Amino acid sequence: MISSKTILKALPYVLKTVDIPFLGRKTQGKVRDIYFKNDKRILITTDRQSAFDVILGHIPYKGAILNQLSVFWFQKTKKIVNNHLITTLDPNVIIVKNCQPIPVEMIVRGYISGVTKTSIWYSYERGERTIYGINFPDSLRKNQRLPQPILTPTTHPLAGSTIHDERLTEKQILDKKIVSRKLYLEMKKTALKLFDFGSRWCKKKGLILVDTKYEFGLYKGKLTLIDEIHTQDSSRFWIAKTYQERFKKGLEPENFDKEFLRLWYVKRGYRGDGPPPPMAKELIVAVAQRYIRVYEKLTGTKFKAFDYPIEERIKKNLKKYEK
Repeated sequence: MISSKTILKALPYVLKTVDIPFLGRKTQGKVRDIYFKNDKRILITTDRQSAFDVILGHIPYKGAILNQLSVFWFQKTKKIVNNHLITTLDPNVIIVKNCQPIPVEMIVRGYISGVTKTSIWYSYERGERTIYGINFPDSLRKNQRLPQPILTPTTHPLAGSTIHDERLTEKQILDKKIVSRKLYLEMKKTALKLFDFGSRWCKKKGLILVDTKYEFGLYKGKLTLIDEIHTQDSSRFWIAKTYQERFKKGLEPENFDKEFLRLWYVKRGYRGDGPPPPMAKELIVAVAQRYIRVYEKLTGTKFKAFDYPIEERIKKNLKKYEK
């Protein structure tokens, strides 16, 4: 495990953004800088840390971990659905197909949990029993496993937008013709297949895949998985061996994702409105080490630390795209 001393030493040099004029037009998502070049997209995963649709700070090594873990999952799931990955050029960079994004995020949940305003538990705790068009019984407890995974889609704001994700129901998606019925049913079937595969893989590694989001696009008319998959930013992971005992006692599961970060902010009264409290150094170290441990558990490989700053390394590796 990378030491807290190494993480803090890298903190002043984290990758907040990178400007590479020779790549052309640039946009920014919450975590990624995106360039468009020769009918391809160049995704540079930064160390920006988002939650509640807000950038809260920066975590050393986070960008490389997310990027490399997504590559791992893209390769594992390509038999289920086409994805946008073409190649990798750097620990923080991938080249992908320039897909037309579909404006719906497909969120699959295996448990009733969460602290964000789009989570099921947030609404359930406040007395709602019909959430995302799905009826829930009165007897559920936080962090309880659902009888079967469910879909709770949300809107998918464009990169750079300040609009927050909003809930959608299947009926709304079809009535508003956000996507066609045929395409939505394909997205639904694919998302549930991906979640089943991811859940089984995580179980073998001693983790529970609690919930996750998938983003899709169209490439030459075909449904294509884009953005990231089964990462600590897009998914919640719990430790499997301690889940049941902690659930019985009413304790929060041991988590290995950014829910730990969300809970830290919620305890301080923050859920995304107004300026966030600054991240404590102890929190930054804890988040970085959790991201690393999930990567190592899921891939079975040790994460290799590198020296910061990394902008020049990225620019050097992207030189082949100058022309």
